[in-house]
Amino acid sequence: MSKTVKALLSCCVLASSVTTALAQEQVVNLYSARHYSTDEALYSNFTKATGIKINRVDADDAGIRARLKADGSASPADVILLVDAARLYKGEIDGLFQPIQSKVLNDAIPANLRSAPAADSGIAWFGLSTRARVIVYNKIKVQKEDVDTYEELGDPKNKGKLCIRSGSHPYNLSLFGAVTEHLGEQKAETWLKGVVDNLARAPKGGDTDQIKAVASGECDIAVTNSYYLARMMRSTKPEDTAVVNKVGVVFPNQQSWGTHMNIAGGAVARHAKNQANAVRFLEYLASAEAQNYFANGNNEWPTAKGVNVDNPALKAMTGNAPFKSETIPISAVGANVTKVQQMLDRVGFK
Repeated sequence: MSKTVKALLSCCVLASSVTTALAQEQVVNLYSARHYSTDEALYSNFTKATGIKINRVDADDAGIRARLKADGSASPADVILLVDAARLYKGEIDGLFQPIQSKVLNDAIPANLRSAPAADSGIAWFGLSTRARVIVYNKIKVQKEDVDTYEELGDPKNKGKLCIRSGSHPYNLSLFGAVTEHLGEQKAETWLKGVVDNLARAPKGGDTDQIKAVASGECDIAVTNSYYLARMMRSTKPEDTAVVNKVGVVFPNQQSWGTHMNIAGGAVARHAKNQANAVRFLEYLASAEAQNYFANGNNEWPTAKGVNVDNPALKAMTGNAPFKSETIPISAVGANVTKVQQMLDRVGFK
């Protein structure tokens, strides 16, 4: 055998070995809009337990959706994690997800916190953690009973008192979509006009800014996701403690439909190359171990049934008692967003 032939055979053997090694490597390619450092432990624990390596790409929700559309069938993405019901619904409508069949996920995640079933093909996305859209208020200037429903945000008695972030932000779009589901489009639009009339200033900033604005006296009431307040409650910074001491919190609509709960959720990408690993990762995120990481790491409530958490801020926020949350399908909230955006334009809610 000539040296040339031997060299060619050696190269072929080497190439075959590399191909085999790559084929045997277990991976899941994750596109995540969750930018919480505490999630790192989730990923490392999954790899330790399964041997499946996680390759993560971080971006915001809009960036992830744009990249998935641009890459098409060439996309390497296996799992998509997005924050907000409207964004998950939009991803489903855009055909970015692959409906899956998973008894583990179906048993763990309540039906109202996942997508509506696709005909004989499974579920497109699952809620993996929840956060409440709560009202904070100045404990000296405002009586709790004047802000214990979302409807009161648009009541003339609260004129000039309200701070809120942009109406077009997804967190507010989902809240307004839920209110539309409960009240109907006509009443919801009238309510939104009342909310605009009650603004203490033009919408600006994030949820933490709204809490601080109440504490500083810029406004008397505000709307925020619960985990922003919980972060401040757990903070050791004197300035955060001072803010928390000045504000009260209410979980609205306890006597009617319950407090609006938004979600962070996950899906298998439409063109996933590692579909089995992707499903396995989502199933892991619904486990008691992972659900507790969501709760204690980022102050979110679990979606999985029967998971209890021991988060001091969440307990203090609710008075260590259960609260009533709305039970409408979260997919219906997402479906209302287009209507809501049109209503916001009509009432001048920027």
